[in-house]
Amino acid sequence: MNLEKFTLFQNILLGLTLAAPIGPVNVEIIKRGMNSGFKEALLTGVGAMSADATYLTLIFFGLTAFLNNTMMKIILGIAGGVILVYLGAASVREGLSAAAAKNHQRKRVLKNSYATGFMLAICSPMTIVWWTGVFGVLMASQATAQTDISAFLSCLSILLGCFLWVFFLAGALHWGKRFINERMTRAVSLIAGIFLVGFGIYFLFRTYWIIKM
Repeated sequence: MNLEKFTLFQNILLGLTLAAPIGPVNVEIIKRGMNSGFKEALLTGVGAMSADATYLTLIFFGLTAFLNNTMMKIILGIAGGVILVYLGAASVREGLSAAAAKNHQRKRVLKNSYATGFMLAICSPMTIVWWTGVFGVLMASQATAQTDISAFLSCLSILLGCFLWVFFLAGALHWGKRFINERMTRAVSLIAGIFLVGFGIYFLFRTYWIIKM
C-alpha cells in the first residue's frame, strides 16, 4: 500500500514536470483563459492531456520506434510549426488591434479549445521527447508484481499531475481576470502570439535540420 501511494505521488510529480514548463500549450491556455475564461482554458489543457494519453499509450504498447521514425518527426515538425505560426500570427493581430481581435474570434479556424490543445501537444516534438525520455524510468519504478493493465493504469495516473496544473492555471486566470482590463488582455495576446510564432519557427527550423541530415 505504501508503495502504491509512493508510485501515485511520483507520477503526479512527473505530470507536473510535463505540464508546468512554459511551452506552446501553456501559452495558449493563458491566452484563452484571459480572453474567454476558465472553461476555454481548461478545455485547452484537457485537449493537451488527451494528446499526452495518446503518446503514453503508443509508447506503452511498444511503438517508440514509430514515434522516433524520421518521417514521423518531419510530418509532426512541419504540422506543429505551421499550426503554431498560424495561432501566433492571429494572436499578434488580436493584440495589435481591438477590431482584429473581435474579427478573429468570429473567423478563427481553431475555434474549439479542446481541439487546439490536442493539436498543439500532439504535434509538439517536446511532448514526444518528454515521453520517450521519461518512460523507461517510469516503467522501471513500477512494482514488479503489476500486470500489464495495472501498470498501464498506474502510468495513466501521471495525467493527474497534468490536470492539477491545468486546473490551477485556469482557476488563477479566472479569478485574476476581474483585475485585468482590455488593454492588458490585448498585451497578453500580443506576447503570447510572439512566443507561439517563436516556437513555430523553432519547430520548423528543427525539422529543416532533420531533413538536411
